[in-house]
Amino acid sequence: MKIDWAALGSVFGVSLVATVVLVGLFTLGIVGLTKQEEAEARGGSAALARTGAYACFGLCLAAVAYGIYLIVV
Repeated sequence: MKIDWAALGSVFGVSLVATVVLVGLFTLGIVGLTKQEEAEARGGSAALARTGAYACFGLCLAAVAYGIYLIVV
């Protein structure tokens, strides 16, 4: 049995980057919702924070759905 170390390293690198990006997007979504609550408490407009947070969550959902699609198909 021969292990293709280059392919294994490539898969590891892509998985690491994808994980960091997904966690970062989800974190930005949480921060956006927190900023929305703070803006509402101060009486300001929270539309931009809410829209950004929902966009981050949508990108996370799209990435997860694409990953599931790749596994199933």
